[in-house]
Amino acid sequence: MKATEVPEIAGAYLFESTPYADERGFFCRTFDADVVRSVGLDPHSFVQDSVSRSVRGVLRGLHLRSGAGEAKLVRCSYGRIFDVVVDLRTDSPTYRNRAFFALSGETQATLYIPAGCAHGFQALTETADTSYRIDRSHDPSQDVTIAFNDPELGIPWPLPVTSMSQRDREAPSLAEVLKQQKS
Repeated sequence: MKATEVPEIAGAYLFESTPYADERGFFCRTFDADVVRSVGLDPHSFVQDSVSRSVRGVLRGLHLRSGAGEAKLVRCSYGRIFDVVVDLRTDSPTYRNRAFFALSGETQATLYIPAGCAHGFQALTETADTSYRIDRSHDPSQDVTIAFNDPELGIPWPLPVTSMSQRDREAPSLAEVLKQQKS
């Protein structure tokens, strides 16, 4: 497993696994505390694992947490997703930068997203399972959602959206969210 810094988002890393395939299928390591530690992250800081299953065209996001935020490790464990990170940390040298990733069950790559960044993804296959390892317990009162189609962000979603939650569908623009966070 190797860690590569994401140049568009300060503090973000892509952890690439090496799947070993044979006639039975494959095996690979998807988390290695020593590799995580080698880039300055505390592997013991993650307290919650979750998984979502989406069908082709489903869009989830853009989500972040208010307050201290939350850092997360995201991996597509089955299928393929188009993954998006937006840096919303005002003190970051990459503030408002966006980064796009193709994550898949074939590669098992894991993306580390620092606290203060918005995240979303779209399922590209008939079934896409996405795993999350999060560094704090979920508090619904801190949920923040940004409109996936905000022209200011100009995210090139690859497919027409087939489904999304009502919360995501009614999300405010980035400008509105930033204004609310300053209040």
